[in-house]
Amino acid sequence: MALENKLGLTSSADLAREEERISKKKALELFENGILDKLEAGKFSALKAIHKYLFDEIYDFAGELRTVNISKAIYVFEVQSKGSIDSLLLNLKKAQSNAAVQAVVAVADEEQLAKIIRESAGVIDEKSLRTWNSDDVLAVYDSLARAHESINKLALVPESF
Repeated sequence: MALENKLGLTSSADLAREEERISKKKALELFENGILDKLEAGKFSALKAIHKYLFDEIYDFAGELRTVNISKAIYVFEVQSKGSIDSLLLNLKKAQSNAAVQAVVAVADEEQLAKIIRESAGVIDEKSLRTWNSDDVLAVYDSLARAHESINKLALVPESF
């Protein structure tokens, strides 16, 4: 499933080839025609202008802040705390029928994960089912929060951004 594009391509592989071909040609033009020299280095407006120049033939959103999901893969997370896992299995099965979904992830405690694995056999494709222990999720969250706080102390991004 390809991103919506001006070229009318529906194959991700075909779109990737055309995107590479066109953007490389446009990147060369940026240098050869001195277009980069006319842009103010380090400014967000310059990045937007470059993006527009490279991808305008391909995407309507070229050079704009995105308001759509442009990810090329989808991962579905379902959280289970206690009780019946029927609705979780149904949601994972629905998600799995979407061709863009790369994997489905069940998040729960160890006991619930064992139950999910046991009861999903034959219902969910075991190659696409991942499990994530909720204790590990909380540990990762805490680590990311600390990293975010530490990075913010460096004041690398202007407050007006």
